[in-house]
Amino acid sequence: MAELAACLVKDKLTSLLCEDVELLRGVHEEVEDIKVELDFITCFLKEADARAARDQDSDSIITWVKLVKETAFRIEDALDDYILHLHVVNSHEHHGFIKAHLCKLASFLKSMKKRREIASELRDIVRSVRGIGQKRKRYGLKITETNGSSSTDVARRDPRVGLQFVQDDELVGIDSSRNELVRRLVSGPSVVSLVGMGGIGKTTLARKVYENQTVIQHFDCHAWVTVSQSFQVEELLRTLLRRFYEARKESPPDAIGRMDEEELISKSREYLQDKRYVAVFDDVWNQDFWHSIEHVLLDNNKGCRIIITTRNAKVAEFCKKSSLIYVHGLKPLPLELAQELLYRTAFRFDPGKQCPPELKDLSLDIVRRCEGLPLAIVAIGGLLSTKGKDVLQWESLHNSFGAEFDSNPHLTDIKKILSFSYLDLPYHLKSCFLYFGMFPEDYSISCGRLFRLWAAAGFVKQKQYATLEEAAGEYLIELVHRSLVQVESIDSMGRVRECRVHDLMREVILSKWEELNLIQTSVRNLESFKGKARHLSLYDRPNNFPGSSSKSQAHSIIAFEAADVPESLFRTLSRDFKFLKELDFQGVPLSYVPEELGDLFHLRYLSLRDTKVKILPESIGKLHNLQTLDLKRSLVHELPVETNKLHNLLYLAAYYTIYDRNSNFYSRRGAKMSNSFANLESLEKLFSVCLETLEGDEFFIELARLKQLKKLGISRLKPKHGAALCTAIEQMNKLQSLTISAKGEDFLELQSMSRPPVFLRSLCLRGRLTKVPNWVSKLQNLARIGLHWSRISDDSLKILGVLPNLLKFQLTNGYDGARLHFEKGYFQSLKELALRMLNGLNRLTIEEGAVPCLEWLSIGPSPYLQELPWTISRLTGLKHLDFHNMPNSFARRLVPSKGTDHWKVEHIPNVVFYCTNGSMQCNVYKLGDPRLLQELR
Repeated sequence: MAELAACLVKDKLTSLLCEDVELLRGVHEEVEDIKVELDFITCFLKEADARAARDQDSDSIITWVKLVKETAFRIEDALDDYILHLHVVNSHEHHGFIKAHLCKLASFLKSMKKRREIASELRDIVRSVRGIGQKRKRYGLKITETNGSSSTDVARRDPRVGLQFVQDDELVGIDSSRNELVRRLVSGPSVVSLVGMGGIGKTTLARKVYENQTVIQHFDCHAWVTVSQSFQVEELLRTLLRRFYEARKESPPDAIGRMDEEELISKSREYLQDKRYVAVFDDVWNQDFWHSIEHVLLDNNKGCRIIITTRNAKVAEFCKKSSLIYVHGLKPLPLELAQELLYRTAFRFDPGKQCPPELKDLSLDIVRRCEGLPLAIVAIGGLLSTKGKDVLQWESLHNSFGAEFDSNPHLTDIKKILSFSYLDLPYHLKSCFLYFGMFPEDYSISCGRLFRLWAAAGFVKQKQYATLEEAAGEYLIELVHRSLVQVESIDSMGRVRECRVHDLMREVILSKWEELNLIQTSVRNLESFKGKARHLSLYDRPNNFPGSSSKSQAHSIIAFEAADVPESLFRTLSRDFKFLKELDFQGVPLSYVPEELGDLFHLRYLSLRDTKVKILPESIGKLHNLQTLDLKRSLVHELPVETNKLHNLLYLAAYYTIYDRNSNFYSRRGAKMSNSFANLESLEKLFSVCLETLEGDEFFIELARLKQLKKLGISRLKPKHGAALCTAIEQMNKLQSLTISAKGEDFLELQSMSRPPVFLRSLCLRGRLTKVPNWVSKLQNLARIGLHWSRISDDSLKILGVLPNLLKFQLTNGYDGARLHFEKGYFQSLKELALRMLNGLNRLTIEEGAVPCLEWLSIGPSPYLQELPWTISRLTGLKHLDFHNMPNSFARRLVPSKGTDHWKVEHIPNVVFYCTNGSMQCNVYKLGDPRLLQELR
């Protein structure tokens, strides 16, 4: 963790020294000295961090690591204080002429005093950093040649060893996977890779496949090699060769111990040349591993096989470069099987292994906490087996789950095994992963929100050909590949929309809360808070973490589930949290933001999403470092003109929703902006802007200057401004997402665009159209389109149907005809189709060969549509079919056994009816639900 803190500060120092020479006037030499000293120290930090985590009894190493981390934080705070001081001085210099002269002497003296204080602090830090280097030598820290491991690893017990020897009666839900893998070993691809998070059962499954009699009899020789993070190539090759000899009850040649890498490869190839073999490489971490063994295990055309277990999906992908590979992803156990596994272990000494009724509910809660992780279920079951059937002891374990996980000898192996994945991360991914500790248990996190928070915290490095959000997206995918983060939802374009961490992985994160300097407290306690924290997570829950001293070190505050917000909140923040970079009040009952907001000069991220805030203070213009301003679904209808001063702003989202009684539909309204926003040229996302009161074209001249925009939303567009908007959009070469809404029943006049943005992937048009604009046919990268209240014709379907990458098409109250026709050969890539509120539709035709890839179809309300086209039965990939408030006669035709059209949908796994009654309550029924028949009566 010290490596993480020091490297982040070193990056900041490097940036300042390269880009802000004038900014560091007077303290440049001190900053340079600190950077040089940190360069030397960071060379040893990875080894020190590893030893501190590994050698719990090594007090001197732990003390040194803690000292480095605290000093790194001290450096960052000193630099932030200096930059804040310069900002205050500069802002005073811009005051009025008379006032400036009256205050000139006092400001000068105060400024000189502050500069001397900061310079003195930096010189003291230089001495401290040099002292840290001397202590390193005293403790004997040095760089090893084993990538952070040491010889002590050999003597220490590896908690994963026992996973190879699990008894059959402790296994559930393994039969189908084992049988499938045995089949593939005998007749499938040359490499089988088992991928999943730590503790999911990869090693156990691989061992059961390896020891299967069919496998043993099929192959001439076998080898099982545990690889681990710090393998040595020559030692791995020796072990592999010995295992092959031993499997055939042969004595390995004595010379193996003296062979170098090249000789070992030659000897292996010679020995395996005429044999059908199977080799298992358990616990592979590094993608380069394949380079070490691909020339050893020659393909002799005898059906040889390799099994790899890994937590990193990229390891499996890497093998594809030279071999046919089958990747078997292991998933958590479903709830029923997880319960069965708990009963087998918790009641192992009972003949029937049955759970008594008084423990049923408790056992279910405990299993849910394990989230289907077999390692955790078996370990906790083993612990519960020592407590008999005592309800009080089971309740005690349930109520102190986190503490037991961290300290109980029966459970500490879980933490160690899960921690290996964290320790293997590079420092920049460690910071991103630990940040998940800011969020509550079982919290699904919006990826966009997470990316912007990571960027504001300084965890994401700027890349030449990627935005900060895009770079953060790459970080998340890496964490997913390493089985540290779980994907919760994916959009129609294959992008991860929400993610979370497994509850037990979250316990690993929180066990490091002191290293992370993460504190949990409540909003109401913030004013009296005395904690020493870098990151504050605010929510009203018991057992929040304690702390001691200095509020001003806090860089992040995220609030969850706050019951109320005191009026003095922002005064407290501006006074005591002057280095804040992130302030996230999403969903908090906040209704007012005072002028003190502008005192948070370092703020980069501000979210008032889903709050009751109506007006932003003029002081918002003082937040020159702000990157994110999130006002989604707040009550802010108009942005102050001072927003124009936010020249570092990358993300600006401001809209609210209103209910339209006539259409029974919620519509989105953007916030009003002034015509002058020339300073916002860094903006990448701007949505939505309300143009209801706009008269001239000045707004569109300014809009055309935002050439970095990737997402744009416009609402309440008048027909007379359509051409000017099209001209502005043509200048946005990087635009990927565009939403345009008309004012009321107005037409969208968008035909004049001749050169639409070539990278546009998402398009949403809300308003009347006689037909889809011709330029849409040029959008070869378009993946998603929504047309609402457009009233298009069949000809428009032909324009959309030839787009090669269109995956999602939503048509809402947008078609006037009685018949809708999808012709053969059109919409070849479409996966999702929504035909909503087509009130005049009485016939839907889908020719064979149209929408062949369709997976999700949603229809209704369409009161005159009587039946589905028969070709629905030919859409073999269709997985979801939804109906919204369709006529009873239509629904009855689809009812199993009685419905004449049931044969059309019987192959679809999920057929669902949404029925809204008179009280506007929506009831949901799956096809075959007896309640649906009652509803239809």
